[in-house]
Amino acid sequence: MTAGPLLLGLAAAVLLIFFLWRGLSRRRSLPCPAWLSWLVDNPFSAGRTRTTLHQLELSKGLAVLDAGCGPGRLSVPIAVAVGGTGRVVAMDIQPEMLRRARAKAEAASVSNIEFVGAGLGEGKLPASAFDRALLVTVLGEVPDRVAALKEIYRALKPGGFLLVSEVIGDPHYQSASSVARMAEGQGFRPSSPMGNRLAFAMRLEKPRQA
Repeated sequence: MTAGPLLLGLAAAVLLIFFLWRGLSRRRSLPCPAWLSWLVDNPFSAGRTRTTLHQLELSKGLAVLDAGCGPGRLSVPIAVAVGGTGRVVAMDIQPEMLRRARAKAEAASVSNIEFVGAGLGEGKLPASAFDRALLVTVLGEVPDRVAALKEIYRALKPGGFLLVSEVIGDPHYQSASSVARMAEGQGFRPSSPMGNRLAFAMRLEKPRQA
């Protein structure tokens, strides 16, 4: 078989999986299954990873929450960026995703990541513990998004911020206006979205006087 038909077949398979997942997701808030983790963690995701790291404005010693960490695509480079004096909490509801994230951290000899198996809104996060938090194409997968944002707000230190990233191709895509509205209801100060309607990131700050 030549490369052309093989690539077309692969593209068709990816599209079929995407539309099946999208259809199921419209009926119920479903996290990305672990067997589809290659869709978010692959050689083509390097550019998106660099962009997210830049938007987080990381420095040594920061504490960062990677909520819905998946296979650790961002957890590991964030842990490297904050160094040994910093720490990362990689949180996911799926044990298999956490297993893959641990394996990635071990392969990179990264030891400043704590892995937490829990869902957002369950009250498992400590108060005023994090300088940064991120939800990268995760918010729409959470059944109770208001409870999730409320818990992250409580977990952030005053002056810290949550970075929410959305891509319109994601089955659980949340618009910038809906993200800002929900966030403001929990006390966040939303910034103007970075990007466009197809893909954006929004910084949600917890006020310093909070």
